[in-house]
Amino acid sequence: MGHEARLAELGITLPEVAAPVAAYVPAVRSGNLIFTSGQLPFVDGALPEAGKVGLGDGLVSPEDAAAYARTCALNALAAVRSVTGSLDAVARIVKVVGFVASDPSFTGQPAVINGASNVLGEIFGDAGVHARSAVGVSALPLDAPVEVEVIVELA
Repeated sequence: MGHEARLAELGITLPEVAAPVAAYVPAVRSGNLIFTSGQLPFVDGALPEAGKVGLGDGLVSPEDAAAYARTCALNALAAVRSVTGSLDAVARIVKVVGFVASDPSFTGQPAVINGASNVLGEIFGDAGVHARSAVGVSALPLDAPVEVEVIVELA
Protein backbone atom coordinates (compact mmCIF):
# COMPACT_ATOMS: atom_id res chain seq x y z
CA MET A 1 0.00 0.00 0.00
CA GLY A 2 1.27 3.47 -0.87
CA HIS A 3 1.69 6.20 1.71
CA GLU A 4 -1.17 8.26 0.25
CA ALA A 5 -3.49 5.24 0.52
CA ARG A 6 -2.33 4.69 4.09
CA LEU A 7 -3.20 8.30 4.95
CA ALA A 8 -6.70 7.71 3.59
CA GLU A 9 -7.01 4.43 5.48
CA LEU A 10 -6.08 6.22 8.72
CA GLY A 11 -8.57 9.00 7.95
CA ILE A 12 -5.83 11.63 7.94
CA THR A 13 -6.16 14.65 5.69
CA LEU A 14 -3.05 16.76 5.42
CA PRO A 15 -3.56 20.49 5.88
CA GLU A 16 -2.61 23.17 3.41
CA VAL A 17 1.05 24.12 3.72
CA ALA A 18 1.46 26.64 6.51
CA ALA A 19 2.56 30.05 5.27
CA PRO A 20 6.07 30.96 6.46
CA VAL A 21 6.19 33.45 9.34
CA ALA A 22 9.60 34.83 8.22
CA ALA A 23 12.07 34.69 5.29
CA TYR A 24 12.18 30.97 4.42
CA VAL A 25 10.34 28.28 2.46
CA PRO A 26 8.44 25.34 4.00
CA ALA A 27 10.67 22.66 2.42
CA VAL A 28 13.74 22.30 0.22
CA ARG A 29 14.88 19.37 -1.87
CA SER A 30 18.60 18.57 -2.09
CA GLY A 31 19.37 15.46 -4.12
CA ASN A 32 17.15 12.68 -2.81
CA LEU A 33 16.46 14.41 0.52
CA ILE A 34 13.80 16.90 1.54
CA PHE A 35 14.42 19.12 4.54
CA THR A 36 11.40 20.81 6.07
CA SER A 37 11.58 24.06 7.93
CA GLY A 38 10.46 23.91 11.53
CA GLN A 39 6.69 23.44 11.54
CA LEU A 40 4.48 24.90 14.24
CA PRO A 41 1.18 23.26 15.22
CA PHE A 42 -0.95 25.55 13.07
CA VAL A 43 -4.56 24.50 12.58
CA ASP A 44 -6.41 26.58 9.98
CA GLY A 45 -3.65 29.18 10.16
CA ALA A 46 -3.66 29.65 13.93
CA LEU A 47 -1.98 28.13 16.97
CA PRO A 48 -4.51 26.13 19.03
CA GLU A 49 -2.64 27.06 22.21
CA ALA A 50 0.47 29.01 23.17
CA GLY A 51 2.85 28.85 26.08
CA LYS A 52 5.33 26.66 27.89
CA VAL A 53 4.91 22.92 28.37
CA GLY A 54 4.89 21.51 31.87
CA LEU A 55 2.80 20.42 34.82
CA GLY A 56 0.67 23.00 36.60
CA ASP A 57 -1.71 25.87 36.12
CA GLY A 58 -1.08 28.13 33.16
CA LEU A 59 1.09 25.57 31.35
CA VAL A 60 0.41 23.48 28.25
CA SER A 61 -0.04 19.89 29.40
CA PRO A 62 2.43 17.30 28.08
CA GLU A 63 -0.51 15.36 26.58
CA ASP A 64 -1.75 18.40 24.67
CA ALA A 65 1.81 19.19 23.59
CA ALA A 66 2.18 15.64 22.20
CA ALA A 67 -1.01 16.18 20.17
CA TYR A 68 0.48 19.45 18.90
CA ALA A 69 3.70 17.64 17.95
CA ARG A 70 1.53 15.28 15.89
CA THR A 71 0.01 18.30 14.16
CA CYS A 72 3.50 19.67 13.50
CA ALA A 73 4.49 16.37 11.84
CA LEU A 74 1.40 16.46 9.62
CA ASN A 75 2.23 20.06 8.68
CA ALA A 76 5.76 18.88 7.81
CA LEU A 77 4.32 16.14 5.58
CA ALA A 78 2.19 18.75 3.84
CA ALA A 79 5.39 20.69 3.16
CA VAL A 80 7.04 17.52 1.80
CA ARG A 81 4.04 16.84 -0.45
CA SER A 82 4.22 20.43 -1.76
CA VAL A 83 7.67 19.58 -3.13
CA THR A 84 7.07 16.01 -4.30
CA GLY A 85 3.42 16.11 -5.35
CA SER A 86 2.78 12.87 -3.45
CA LEU A 87 3.94 11.17 -0.28
CA ASP A 88 4.30 7.99 -2.33
CA ALA A 89 7.67 9.44 -3.41
CA VAL A 90 8.96 9.11 0.18
CA ALA A 91 11.30 6.15 0.75
CA ARG A 92 11.75 6.78 4.47
CA ILE A 93 11.70 9.30 7.27
CA VAL A 94 15.36 9.91 8.07
CA LYS A 95 15.29 12.29 11.04
CA VAL A 96 12.91 14.24 13.22
CA VAL A 97 14.01 17.21 15.32
CA GLY A 98 11.51 18.40 17.90
CA PHE A 99 11.67 21.52 20.04
CA VAL A 100 9.55 21.88 23.16
CA ALA A 101 9.08 25.28 24.81
CA SER A 102 9.59 23.99 28.32
CA ASP A 103 8.86 25.23 31.80
CA PRO A 104 12.25 25.14 33.62
CA SER A 105 11.26 22.07 35.64
CA PHE A 106 9.89 20.07 32.67
CA THR A 107 12.04 17.17 31.42
CA GLY A 108 9.50 15.15 29.40
CA GLN A 109 10.49 16.41 25.95
CA PRO A 110 10.92 12.90 24.48
CA ALA A 111 7.33 11.94 25.37
CA VAL A 112 6.04 15.15 23.79
CA ILE A 113 7.89 14.54 20.52
CA ASN A 114 6.57 10.97 20.49
CA GLY A 115 3.40 12.63 19.18
CA ALA A 116 5.26 13.34 15.94
CA SER A 117 7.20 10.07 15.85
CA ASN A 118 4.13 7.91 16.46
CA VAL A 119 2.06 9.39 13.63
CA LEU A 120 4.99 9.02 11.22
CA GLY A 121 5.23 5.36 12.23
CA GLU A 122 1.48 4.89 11.70
CA ILE A 123 1.69 6.36 8.21
CA PHE A 124 5.02 4.99 6.96
CA GLY A 125 5.42 1.74 8.94
CA ASP A 126 9.04 0.55 8.97
CA ALA A 127 9.96 3.43 6.63
CA GLY A 128 8.81 5.78 9.40
CA VAL A 129 11.44 4.64 11.90
CA HIS A 130 13.85 7.54 12.22
CA ALA A 131 16.69 9.16 14.13
CA ARG A 132 15.47 11.92 16.44
CA SER A 133 16.32 14.77 18.76
CA ALA A 134 13.89 16.15 21.36
CA VAL A 135 15.14 19.45 22.73
CA GLY A 136 13.78 21.68 25.47
CA VAL A 137 14.01 25.40 24.71
CA SER A 138 13.01 28.57 26.55
CA ALA A 139 10.79 29.94 23.77
CA LEU A 140 9.61 29.23 20.23
CA PRO A 141 8.26 31.52 17.49
CA LEU A 142 4.84 33.01 18.25
CA ASP A 143 5.04 31.40 21.73
CA ALA A 144 4.26 27.99 20.19
CA PRO A 145 4.58 25.07 22.61
CA VAL A 146 6.27 22.78 20.05
CA GLU A 147 8.05 22.88 16.69
CA VAL A 148 9.06 19.92 14.53
CA GLU A 149 11.27 19.57 11.48
CA VAL A 150 11.62 16.45 9.36
CA ILE A 151 14.15 15.09 6.87
CA VAL A 152 12.85 12.56 4.37
CA GLU A 153 14.57 10.43 1.74
CA LEU A 154 12.91 10.05 -1.64
CA ALA A 155 12.64 6.78 -3.54
